[in-house]
Parts: sequence; C-alpha cells; structure tokens
Amino acid sequence: MAVRGKLRVFLGAAPGVGKTFAMLAEARRLRAGGLDAVVGLVETYGRSGTEEQLTGLPVLPRRAVHYRGMELTELDLDGLLARRPALALVDELAHSNVPGSRNPKRWQDVWELLRAGIDVATTLNIQHLESLNDVVEQITGIVQREQIPDAVVRAADRIELVDLSPQALRTRMEEGDVYPADRIDVALDNYFRAGNLGALRELALLWLADRVEEELADYRARHGIRAPWETKERILVALDGAPQGEHLIRRGARTATRVHGDLLGVHVRPDDGTAGGEPPGLETQRRLLRELHGTYVEVGGTDVARSLVEFARAESATQILLGPTSRSRLRELVGGSVINRVIRMAGPIDVRVLPPPDSAQVALPAGPRRRRPARLPARRRRAGWLLGPAGAVALAAALSPLRDSLGLSGALLALLLVVAGVARLGGLAPAAGTTAAAALAADFFFTSPWHSLAVDRVADGAALVVFLAVAGIVSHVIDGLARHSQEASRARAEAQALARLAGESVRTTGRSLPHLLTELRRTFGQDAAGIMVPTVDGWRTVAASGSPLPARPEDAPFAAECDQGAMLVLAGPPLSEENLRLLGPFVTQLRLAEERERLVGQAATAEAIARTDALHTTLLEAVAHDVRGPLAAIRAASARLGAGRGEAAEIEEESGRLGHVVDNLLDLSRLTAGRMPVEVRPVAVAEVVRSAADSLPGGRAGLAVAVGDGLPAVEADPGLLERALANVLANARTWSPPGATVTVDAGAVAGRVDLRVIDHGPGVPAEERERLFEPTGSRSGPGAGLGLVVAKAFVEAMGGELDFEETPGGGATFVFALRTVDRRHPSGGS
Repeated sequence: MAVRGKLRVFLGAAPGVGKTFAMLAEARRLRAGGLDAVVGLVETYGRSGTEEQLTGLPVLPRRAVHYRGMELTELDLDGLLARRPALALVDELAHSNVPGSRNPKRWQDVWELLRAGIDVATTLNIQHLESLNDVVEQITGIVQREQIPDAVVRAADRIELVDLSPQALRTRMEEGDVYPADRIDVALDNYFRAGNLGALRELALLWLADRVEEELADYRARHGIRAPWETKERILVALDGAPQGEHLIRRGARTATRVHGDLLGVHVRPDDGTAGGEPPGLETQRRLLRELHGTYVEVGGTDVARSLVEFARAESATQILLGPTSRSRLRELVGGSVINRVIRMAGPIDVRVLPPPDSAQVALPAGPRRRRPARLPARRRRAGWLLGPAGAVALAAALSPLRDSLGLSGALLALLLVVAGVARLGGLAPAAGTTAAAALAADFFFTSPWHSLAVDRVADGAALVVFLAVAGIVSHVIDGLARHSQEASRARAEAQALARLAGESVRTTGRSLPHLLTELRRTFGQDAAGIMVPTVDGWRTVAASGSPLPARPEDAPFAAECDQGAMLVLAGPPLSEENLRLLGPFVTQLRLAEERERLVGQAATAEAIARTDALHTTLLEAVAHDVRGPLAAIRAASARLGAGRGEAAEIEEESGRLGHVVDNLLDLSRLTAGRMPVEVRPVAVAEVVRSAADSLPGGRAGLAVAVGDGLPAVEADPGLLERALANVLANARTWSPPGATVTVDAGAVAGRVDLRVIDHGPGVPAEERERLFEPTGSRSGPGAGLGLVVAKAFVEAMGGELDFEETPGGGATFVFALRTVDRRHPSGGS
C-alpha cells in the first residue's frame, strides 16, 4: 500500500493576496532542486505575474467536460494519477467540479491523489471554510456557495498563511493586478472594502492560531510534557460563588486584555455524591464572565486544590487567581488551607491571592439594640451555650477534691472567671445560664451536705447569693462594653462612609452611577441596587449593581425617589432604622451623579454644536471668498456689454443682489459664532436711514423717507443698523406692488425711537407670523427671507427689537425699537 502523500495548503484571507503566486514560486524552487513538480491545474485569471511563474513548470493538460452545450475544463485526475509526480499543484481546493465528474468536489480529487502517495500543494481562501461561512456572510453580505469541511484543511501537513494588508491589496486592485478594469470599482466598493478585508484577515490569523495551538497541545501530550509553556497567557480564575468572585473576574479580564491572553473561570463541583445546590452567586459570575469574553468551566473533584491545579496544567494556564478564603480557622486546621495547597502544587504556574475589592469598604456593622443584649454572631452564642454551663460544672467537679484547702470562696472565684469568659464569648444570655450552672455546681460540690443542693450553713448560702449578684454585674458590665464597642464600630463605619461621600462631592469629576450603586450595595449589605426611570411600557433600568433586581420599584423591598421621576431600588435584607437614616446622603449623592451625567452629556452636545458652528462659519467664509471673485467678473463683463442695454442692467442688479445675499450669510454666521464685534454708541437715526436708502440697488426709487433730524440719538452699532434697515427696505420694496411707495418714518416714544418701514404689499397671515423672520417665512423671496433673518439678528445684537404690524389697508409695517441715549451718560456706550 502506498504511503499517504502530504498536503500543503497556501491559505489566504481574500482573493488576490498572492496564494497561487506563492505556490508556483515554491514549486519552481523545489523543481530547481530536482523534485518532480507538475502543475495539475492552476487558474491565472490573466494575471501576468502568475503566468510568468508558470514558465519552466510542466503543465498537465486539462480534461474537457461537456455540460449543457458548453465545453468546460477540469482537473485530469486519471492523467495525474498515471503521471505520478512527486508534487502536484492543484489550485482552488474548495472548487466544485462540473456535474458528471468522478467527485463532486475538488478536495475529494486531492484526497485521491494523497491516498495514491502523491504530495499535493493547493490554495484556499478563508471564506470557504465551513465553520466560518456564516461569519463571512455577516461581514461581507455575500453567501459563499463553495464550502469545504474544516477537518479537511486541519488534516493538512502544512498550512502557510499568505498575508497582505488590506491597503496593499486594495492598491493591487486599483492598479489592475487582480481584476479587469471594468470590475475594479465594483469590487472595491463591495467585497474589497477595507473593513471587510481587515475582518477576513483577522479570521484567517485566528483560525491558523487555533490550529497551531492544537498542534502544540498534541506535541506536549505525545512527549509527556506537563509543565506549562508560556506561549500564550491564560488566566485561570477560581470561582466558588463568593461575592469577591466578580472582583477576581474583572481583575483577570484586565490582565488578559493587557497581555492578549485568554480568561478561564473554573468552579470545582464537589464530587462526593452529595446533591448540594449551586452557590447563589455563581450564575451572576457566569454571566459576567461571558460579558468579558471569558470561558466558564466546571470540573468535579473531592480535592479542590488538586482539581484546580490539574485543570490549570491541562489548559497550560500561566496564572491562577484566588480570592481570600471564607473558611473558618477551625475548618482550616482540620481540612487544611486550599490556598496554601494550591501554592505548593502549582509549581511554575503563578498563583495570585487577591484581597477583597475594597477591604476598608464593607457592609456597615449592625448597631446595638436599645435595652437589649449586644448583638453577637450566632456562632459565638452557640459556643457560649455549649462551653459555659458544661465548663462551669466540669470545673467545679475538677476542683472538688481540693474543697478542704480551696473552700467555697476559692471555688466561686474560679467559677466567676468562667462566667466572665462566657460573657465575653457568647454574650449576656449564655453568661446568665453559666452563672446559674456555676452556682448549682458550687452548692453541689462545695457546701455541706456534700453532693446535694441543700445548704446547712447560712454563710454558704450568703456566699452563693453574693456570687450570683457579682456574676450578674460582671456579665452586665461586659455586655455594656460590647455594646459600646459595637456603637463605636458603627459610628466609625458611618463616618468612613460619609467621608467617602464628602470626598466625592468635592471631586471635579465624580464617580459614575454604577460605581456609586456598587458602593451603596456593599455599604448596606444589599443583593442588588439600581436606578429606574419610568417609560411608556413600564420601567427601565439605567444603572444597576448586583442581581437580581426587581422589574418594578413596587416589587422591591425598598424604593426611594431620586430625581425627575427616577427611583432608587434596593433588593436584599430589610434596612434597619439607623441604615435608613444614613441612606439619605447616598440618595443625595446619587442625585448629584445623575445631574452630573446629564450636564456632561449636555456639555458634550454643546461642544459638538460649537464645533459644527465653527465649521459652518469657516465654510461660509470660504464660499463667500470664492463667490466674490466670480461676481466681480460678472459685473465687469456686464459693464463691457454697455450701460444702456437692458440685459446688462439686469445682470448688474441680480449680481448685486447675490453679493448682498453672500454678505448676509457671512455676517449672520459670524454674529452667531460670536466673531463679529458689536460697537454700540450714540447714532443719529436720520443719517443711518439716508445711508441705508442710498445703498439699495436703484437708490431711493420707490421710497418715501420721512425721518427728520430732530430725533434723539439711539444706542446702536451704525454699520449693523444700516445693514439691517437696508435688508428690511429691500424686502418691503420686493413685496410692494409696481408703482407703490415704501414709507420710512420714525418717532420718539417713552425712552426709545420707533423706526417704521411701511409697505402696501401682501399682508402676513396669522398662522405665518411666527415664521416671518425665518428663511422660509411667508415674506421670503429671492434673498428677502434671509435678509429679515439677518436684520432681526443684527437689531437684537445691539439690544433693540424688530417686529411687525399690519398696515391698514394691506401690507406689513416693520418696527425697529431702539433705545435712546441716556442724557445723564452722553457717551451712550454700553
């Protein structure tokens, strides 16, 4: 049986990267070394560089195939098997053969050549791999009909990536080295967009990297290599559902991102036959791991440390992240420390034990209850009940042989020490029980008659009563000290929390809502905290920390209003009275954070608008500069046509109007952007009116100016006022009927001068009056609407007002309301 041939694949991210060229160049090199290399089938697509590489290589003739009246060519498989070269070059591995061929796919032809002992070199684009077909379709929008199973390519003995940057490939396309000229533009605008090529290139690199990783794992398994090779960083995070697990995952994700490594989350499930439930926080940690692009794995094992280390070795992990242990000292003494055992067994794997996310920021301790014993952990109370009474009886029995020398008083002192210790350990209730047991034990072992609860001597009875009183006082004092200690701890924790909030208030950039919610959740020991806002369909969560969070504030154990309808929602244990008192500053800080985020968003929007306005102004200035030259040329040409001709006069008039529009646009943009200085000073109204009338095309034709020199001076910028008045006059004259006169008059009224421009054209409908001073208003015309906009902006920039009234008998009256100069300040400056 022939030895199977070797398959060599030249892999590319897209057509045109040079796969066929590289395959032919390698064949030429091998043939020059004496290897029998034959071209079974190569597609050159008319590319001159590829055709040149065929020079000197023997080419096997193709097999003709007739299909639906056409003559097509395919690989001559039988001829190639009969020729039996050492190396056969077969292009386009994913190609589908013409129906009626021996094999439906070309890769099946290649498989026959390999089984016959012939080495094969072939080419393939990454988009033809079956596992990536849907991804490629999503990227390029094109369905790849020709697909090849990944297993065929993975079985190749050698895969070489022929790489070319997206820009270099597009340059080849533009130069005509890939497609004919009539297909270049379409290809560049569709499949060969830079984004598509970059994504396909990344797919090819990642797919090839995965195959290299498989080969490396296979090599290490064959050679029995168990020590991790740090070819790629793999961060393994040990998860047990504890609250610090989320912190471990985030730290591991940041590390993996920095070193371009993988993140693995591992939970060791007890494999001892017990049917324990899943830890409550594990689902949240799985979800967070998926969000951070990590992988979650569960392994079974009775030895947590050994299972973690063995999994880390199997996955070639380079780091193991562990959180602080939650085991008690007793469990560690009995069963050993998981952390210490992982460190001892890890060998070359780095082990990092991370502290809690903020060791100084833990849930507020519970304050002491009024007129009730101090709160102590249930474990300590149970230990007090177990050790106290039994310890007192055991001590009395142990001291009973010494009753003659010790006496009742000595025994009671020893038992008082037991009562004090139990009061310190378990609190007031276990101490009371221990006091009763100690008194009975002293009576039983140290008073006559012995081993009975009777008391013969009055002094002994008095001693027992005094013991009960002293033991009660000591227990109460110790409980009071515990209460004071709890009050101090609570006050210190509240002060620290308030100090953190005060620090946030004076920071220039406060923390975001999710950070504040996380701090609130940890401070008050809640499972989840979130901010909800009302919507049409119900409630929407805008920020949250922890889970699960109720869908509505009504379903939460606690909800408080923040600002503008937003609600703070907490899920977890009920809040005590002192916690509710401390919650107020947190709610205030959340309101500030909401307001800060809103203002930051508005500032970003305002900044974008300012940049847009600046760009608009720059563009308008450029347009104005470019238009003025052609306008001047038009005017000069019209002058050469002859001043007496009607066409020349019309050209002159319209070009002047266009120049006026350009000036208005430019001035309005400068004024809006704050780049036009406004110099307000005393101005004579009559002079401005005359200058504005004379500046109009045609001069004062059709105007009746009734403005005398006796009017008081007004506060205005003379240049802007003249431009605004000229714009309004041009609008009024445009809309006046032929032969009608536009009247300009003025009068002083109560500290101002009203300057009126009266026309008798069409009036302004009531529904259009609000849009009168807009470019698309009802009085807009060729440049007229823009003139009104500019006029109103100029007048308001000087501190005046521009409005309109209906003209009796039809038409519009525009009224300039300008402040008169204060006689006490003759300068009139503003």
